[in-house]
Amino acid sequence: MTNAGGRGLGDLRGSRTVMTLAGLWLVALLLAARQAASVLRLPPDERLTDLETWIGPNGVLHFRGGLYDHDKFTGTPFSGLVLKPLTGAAEDSLGVFWTLGTLLLVVALGLVVARALPGPISSRTATLAAPVVVSVLVLSLPVRNTFALGQMSILPVLLVLVGCLPATPRRQAGALIGLAAALQPVVLLFAVLLWLVGRRRAALVAGGTFLGCTALAWAALPGDSATYWVHHVAGAGLGAPADGVSNQSLHGMLLRIGLQGPGELLLFGVAAGLVAVVGLRRAAWCAKDGQVLLAAALTGCVAVAVSPVAWQHQQLWILLAAVGRVGRHKSDRLVWPVFVILVMTAGGEWLVPNISALGVVSENVPLTAALLGACVVPFVSRRSALWDRPIPTEFAPGVVTRYRRIPLVPAWRRPLHRPNLLLELLVIRVGYWVYSFVRGSVPDQRHVAEANGRQVLDIEGALFLDVEHWLNHRVVELPWLESSVNFFYSTFHFLVPLVLLALLYVRRPTMYRAARSSLGFATLLGLIGFWLYPLAPPRLMPGLGYIDTVHGTVDLSKPEFGAFTKLSNQYAAMPSLHVGWALWCGLIIMVLSPYLWLRVLGLMYPLMTTFVIVGTANHYVLDAVGGVAVVLCGLGLLYALTGTSPLTREKAATAGTTPVLPLPLPQPVRAMDESVPRPDGGSQPSGSQANGSQPSTAPEGTPRRGQPQERESDQRASNRDRPAGDGPAEDDGDDDAEDGPVADGPGTGAGTGGEPSDATATRARVVRQGTGRHDAAEPSAPGATGERTRAHSSKPS
Repeated sequence: MTNAGGRGLGDLRGSRTVMTLAGLWLVALLLAARQAASVLRLPPDERLTDLETWIGPNGVLHFRGGLYDHDKFTGTPFSGLVLKPLTGAAEDSLGVFWTLGTLLLVVALGLVVARALPGPISSRTATLAAPVVVSVLVLSLPVRNTFALGQMSILPVLLVLVGCLPATPRRQAGALIGLAAALQPVVLLFAVLLWLVGRRRAALVAGGTFLGCTALAWAALPGDSATYWVHHVAGAGLGAPADGVSNQSLHGMLLRIGLQGPGELLLFGVAAGLVAVVGLRRAAWCAKDGQVLLAAALTGCVAVAVSPVAWQHQQLWILLAAVGRVGRHKSDRLVWPVFVILVMTAGGEWLVPNISALGVVSENVPLTAALLGACVVPFVSRRSALWDRPIPTEFAPGVVTRYRRIPLVPAWRRPLHRPNLLLELLVIRVGYWVYSFVRGSVPDQRHVAEANGRQVLDIEGALFLDVEHWLNHRVVELPWLESSVNFFYSTFHFLVPLVLLALLYVRRPTMYRAARSSLGFATLLGLIGFWLYPLAPPRLMPGLGYIDTVHGTVDLSKPEFGAFTKLSNQYAAMPSLHVGWALWCGLIIMVLSPYLWLRVLGLMYPLMTTFVIVGTANHYVLDAVGGVAVVLCGLGLLYALTGTSPLTREKAATAGTTPVLPLPLPQPVRAMDESVPRPDGGSQPSGSQANGSQPSTAPEGTPRRGQPQERESDQRASNRDRPAGDGPAEDDGDDDAEDGPVADGPGTGAGTGGEPSDATATRARVVRQGTGRHDAAEPSAPGATGERTRAHSSKPS
């Protein structure tokens, strides 16, 4: 019966794996088909532009002149020699076959990457890895760029990875890497990697193959070979200008920041040398550690950085660096792969805000990822115990609410430690991008928005709330007030929430997660309101006499209303997230701050924001009501899902906090003045007098934290008699021993095998006031300093 049940469970798991595998391959196939279709349906003069430039009817390979006469061909002479036979193919069939061939190369590359994943990994993971890798490759910018341009940059990557696999024989490995270097000379760095890891014969074969292919091309195309290798120094200067954003090499970055001439070349040479030395040493360490795929990826990152030009279709190596494992804690393992995948699928412009001061960062995000992977990121070794057993995440205990069905998602656990900072920044950036995208995608229906504006004014008139026009003109009449509200409106909307989130992240990690989630829910509800109810703000209502104090006078006869409308949709006014976020900030301040004046200021902040948005003619009063509603709904939604709220006062949990274990059963205690012998024969007072503090003035029998007073005193005595490391103790943040009763539950003693400590079972001699009854004490825990002797109190407790 058991065997039958086991086979049934195994069959069920196997069927689930098969269904999951089929679904993942279906997704990969659909993504690949979509990418191929997006290329093939383009007009002939817009698809496969690089391939058309090379071998099309007017391509450089059709002319009798040199390959580099028109500065359109950027490959090596050997590449031109390989592509020459394709010039006789029909244009339509060549485009189809080239696209399908590129697609097959992507699938083959995905299979090789899945096979080269560093182990040990489960068989299920190995089975499901291939379609996931293929899907990520198809979505990446280098592969999409390769499809669009008709480049052959995937082939060198595939050749190098196959050559780096340990199962590949030495000669074949060297030949494959040498052939890839003949197509892309910077790939010759992999021969150096082979030499560093001890595969020197394969490195020599790679160098020989490269020289042989280059000599063959030189014999067939001597003039072009001299132009490429001598005049252009291995192709430097061919193609688009090297200072373009697509060139993500150190040379391109130095040119973009304004350096030129011999000084720039010298600095580039020094920086490239340092990156090559550090990166290749780290890659060799990864290869010797058994992480061959990561070693190849790091070498590729070095190649991207030190090459004179590294165009987008040549940056696929950066994506492969996502296989490295980074972080000691389990919760940190996703940070590096998520960062790399976002960089290589979304681009730097999407990750970095569109701010002029951050322009240099935005233009060099792929290069930054390559340098981090090659020289900085501390990857975990396979020989480390953290490789497959990272430090687990500690979670707070489940919550119990007054409502039976809440929380709706009991599996939503609350980690006790701080979330990874980089991951949080990525989440905030993704959230802001979604916010901007939805806000900018609201249907631009001017007539509907103006009609909704008149409807809001009618409702406010019936409720005697239509004060927008009066307040707007009163603000304009006072120049100092107008400049103040304009500054308030433009500055505090993002500044205050970010400061509070940073403060919560540092001081209250558990509260930070709840606060961040509630703010996210409120913003999501606000975006739904933008989409369902487009509303023209008062400043954009024609003929009503409102004055836009922030943006100045606008021409309402033009639909675009000026240049500032390019930043966001101007009809996203209901609800007012200015007021909503301000209310969220005020509630957090009231809960977080111990000072009355700061709580009052937090309470006034949403009121001041309401005054500002109405006085500047950016919102109606009912917009502020909508902002309050979405924040309260966001808090309610979080409570319904998790049973928690950032507004509840609770002690902040810090990173690495040990969960408090239950206290043992109540035990009798010694008198407050009972003494304990010292090793030198003297004695020291017990209880609170041991550290010089005054005896407790609480009445006898006063409970503390739900436990009798006698029980706490016994726990303090056990804590003093316990050797170092005997078990976890609760820490109230005070160094005084009285504030830290030992949490001495089952299985927390000094003994092995989960047995309780002998110190927990120790019974102190008890002197009862007015009785004279004595209880003998049992022996103390092994390893304690001295032996506990009988002691008599000099005065009653």
